[in-house]
Amino acid sequence: MNAEVAIVEVSPRDGLQNEKAILPTDDKVELVDRAVRAGARRVEVTSFVNPARVPQMADADELIRAIPRQQGVRYAGLVMNSRGLERALEGQVDEIDVVVVATDTFCRRNQGMTTQQACDTAAELVAEARAAGVFTTVTIGASFGCPFEGEVPLERLREVVQRVVDAGPDELALADTIGVAVPSEVNERVALARELAGTSVPLRLHLHDTRHTGVANAVAAVESGVRTLDASVGGAGGCPFAPNATGNVATEDLVYLFDRMTVRTGLDLGALTGTVGWLEERLGTRLPGALARAGRFPPQG
Repeated sequence: MNAEVAIVEVSPRDGLQNEKAILPTDDKVELVDRAVRAGARRVEVTSFVNPARVPQMADADELIRAIPRQQGVRYAGLVMNSRGLERALEGQVDEIDVVVVATDTFCRRNQGMTTQQACDTAAELVAEARAAGVFTTVTIGASFGCPFEGEVPLERLREVVQRVVDAGPDELALADTIGVAVPSEVNERVALARELAGTSVPLRLHLHDTRHTGVANAVAAVESGVRTLDASVGGAGGCPFAPNATGNVATEDLVYLFDRMTVRTGLDLGALTGTVGWLEERLGTRLPGALARAGRFPPQG
């Protein structure tokens, strides 16, 4: 396969928000810097949310100001409401990510509103951010399954995707928030999103490896034409509002896979695996990514 895939490094935000240990701001700055030095050109830095809900993100304003900005790198923040957007714009983020959860039960747990209300809020935030010249992504959480309502019917996803497309974001992302998707579903739901979004709105996929299908789903996404994937160093992460929502697909696992498939990512595998060990020390836990345990192949001398 001769292609190029952009990987959005989400470990500083989605990677840390579900970890028990709360990293000092200086360590978070170092994590972002390590991602950039490994070649990441889009990094999701933090969430501008209520710290009582997500204490791991309590230093969002301090963190976004502390990061040394590198030319050619886009630094993103997740926002849920107008106050979060205000904080993100004050921090001069390059892009925002707004989440809409595909099911009402999970959406209420995640952000205290129905899916329809979340779509309305997303439309307002997208309009405000774009007026400020900031790139916008809307991510549809639980696009493949919900921990509370079970299967998400294709027609339900169609309704939500259409509402999100009507909001006019620069990018649309489908999230397998609880890691239940399989490749055939990725093909099917990416095709649906492409049908509704057309070719003018780029598609992105946010994968979790809860059931060890994340890497296979990444291949299916690329074969379906998706050129932007989220991943987290070491496979750190999960959703604090979904039971058993474990880590993201590991960045280094994807880079190893794509290197062997001659798919270009622009990321340095050695730098990434070095960061896995560094992050494990600071979190005081072993991360679930496979490559850091098994090693590269062929072995490096």
